[in-house]
Amino acid sequence: MPTTPTRRRFLATLSSAGAAGLIGARNSYAQDAPPETTTIRLAKSPSICVAPQYAAEEFLRAEGFTEVHYSPTDDAGLNLSKAVAHSELNFTLNFSPTLVIPIDAGERITCIAGVHVGCFELFATERIRTIADLKGKSVGVQNFGAATHVFLSTMAAHVGLDPSKDINWITSPTVAPKDLFAAGKIDAFLGFPPEPQELRARNIGHVVVNSSVDRPWSQYFCCMLAGNKDFIRKNPVATKRVVRAILKATDFCVGNPVAAARRMVDGGFTARYDYALQTLKEVPYNKWRDYDPEDTIRFYALRLREAGMIKSNPNKIIAEGTDWRFLNEIKRELKS
Repeated sequence: MPTTPTRRRFLATLSSAGAAGLIGARNSYAQDAPPETTTIRLAKSPSICVAPQYAAEEFLRAEGFTEVHYSPTDDAGLNLSKAVAHSELNFTLNFSPTLVIPIDAGERITCIAGVHVGCFELFATERIRTIADLKGKSVGVQNFGAATHVFLSTMAAHVGLDPSKDINWITSPTVAPKDLFAAGKIDAFLGFPPEPQELRARNIGHVVVNSSVDRPWSQYFCCMLAGNKDFIRKNPVATKRVVRAILKATDFCVGNPVAAARRMVDGGFTARYDYALQTLKEVPYNKWRDYDPEDTIRFYALRLREAGMIKSNPNKIIAEGTDWRFLNEIKRELKS
């Protein structure tokens, strides 16, 4: 296919480490059988913390995928996971608990790799200093089932609050929680990139929790790679190639955040290069080799049970909704 100016810019700005990654991907393409399908459908969500998904197009093409589609979605929570379960998307990066909940409900989703830690930040007014201080306060979320609602519910339950009774959840079909908070109409909201970057630039509110650095949340994956269970079963070679491309893109985000941020802007995934670059420098994308994704599923399954959001125990979630063999093969290949 013709090389567009955007693709030329992307390839021209690859660092030596990024270029080596692309070469490695092409070598892997020669070693593996061809993918069972050459078309991949991913999500384009409001959050830019899933930068490896957006930076992965060239790596996916190097793996033999000739058609890489990004489908716009305004939700980064349960609806995104359901789009995967219902075959509207093949794969997505999504927040771990919003993958666990539909797995508990029997949806056709399989978690296959952990990608990055952190990215969520809880912004609040000065009178709120801890999560426990949220009791009786107004907290904005995009909708019930959004990643922010699920995560903050698990945080609240973890410190002894009843998220359904102790927090006054505020949703608006027309105004984003970030804007309600900036206007002083709610007490707190949980943001994901580029929202925290914007609020810090505007000096609005203060951060109560940053899941990139604050325990226990910083000890587990935030976003994980998940796919449609039937697609994975029918297309194991393609699945392995997707995992490899996403993880190489993750390394690219670490090794050359400048080029990765430019790729996100050129690809139409975000408008602000400065916020994209800041996100790439702040979010821990370098942990995928070190953290155990199964620990993340177990941890969040327990937290979700505390919050009354799932019924299954962690072992059942792991048995029915995870498959780490592709990740383990890629780790061996990349000598991690």
